[in-house]
Amino acid sequence: MSQLFTPIQIGGLSLPNRIVVAPMCQYSAENGEATDWHLIHLGQLAISGAGLLIIEATSVSPEGRITPGDLGLYSEATESALANVLQSVKRYSRIPIAIQLAHAGRKASSYAPWEGGALIPTESGGWRTVSPSAIAHIEGEELPVALDDAGLERTLKSFAEAARRADRIGIDAIEVHAAHGYLLHQFLSPHANKRNDAYGGSLQNRMRFPLSVFREVREAFSLGKPVGVRISATDWIEGGWDVEESIALCKALEALGCAYIHVSSGGVSIKQKIPLGPGYQVHLADQIKKQVSIPVIAVGLITEPEQAETILASGQADMVALARGMLYDPRWPWHAAVKLGAKLAAPHQYWRAQPHGQESIFSESCTGQR
Repeated sequence: MSQLFTPIQIGGLSLPNRIVVAPMCQYSAENGEATDWHLIHLGQLAISGAGLLIIEATSVSPEGRITPGDLGLYSEATESALANVLQSVKRYSRIPIAIQLAHAGRKASSYAPWEGGALIPTESGGWRTVSPSAIAHIEGEELPVALDDAGLERTLKSFAEAARRADRIGIDAIEVHAAHGYLLHQFLSPHANKRNDAYGGSLQNRMRFPLSVFREVREAFSLGKPVGVRISATDWIEGGWDVEESIALCKALEALGCAYIHVSSGGVSIKQKIPLGPGYQVHLADQIKKQVSIPVIAVGLITEPEQAETILASGQADMVALARGMLYDPRWPWHAAVKLGAKLAAPHQYWRAQPHGQESIFSESCTGQR
């Protein structure tokens, strides 16, 4: 049997296979509120046949948005808008749905990628960003405000409140975003964190705030629903956050009840030197998996079914996540099932889409009551 299409349990959530739709920012919300674009985007991915769908990085506060178009979950309006999208998606799909809760820190207040992605100055409609230390992401940018005790407490409460909102609207799992150079990663990395208090300096101090956020989210979310964490396992720069420190973080998270680790890398500095290539981050997931007992997700230029199968069969990870590859081919799980001789769930309405003479890959409908 294909390892990719073997069921897996993460916390109290059962997944039919090990294909994860990674969170992918769409920069298409209005004042943080989900729109019809999100209904179209999530709707097609919900019937892809993947085992888990993770909603894009969703900010826990207005100032935590990467761009003005970022999705949010910090008010009644943002909660209601996302609830409406989920209600429609869940009416036609039984896929488990997670959400990635995030705060961009000093990388907030930016233009969308197709607008250049640079920091939006306050005089041009941007907002003042926050960070562990008053250090800009790129030299010449407006400096962020270093979070004081009140700011730290406010941020903790915003993560907890977003987790409660996610619970209310029927989200099945939460992924805390501590990767890609955003706020929690900024606390972890010595390149962004120059504090001399209890939240800076030593590894234990730099981990303190991200671990506090995890505790708050875990406490605010239903106990039977899993909370995982996405990390950047290395900064890819000299003297930065590295895989050894990531292992220490993952062990601490596991002790606090973390359900899984989603292993990415980079994002905290423009000086990073990333050796891009197929599966370039898998070795990081492999190193972490050897040190923890909770499931580990590998992500990053995993494009071929055989490649994904090898990663799992060799024990380098427990699940694989696809982002851009899933945007390019929303039926990637179907095509993987054909190549690997597996079966998966799909809408009855699409069962006749298979090429004539091909053995059926559909085992059941993915629609119906959850």
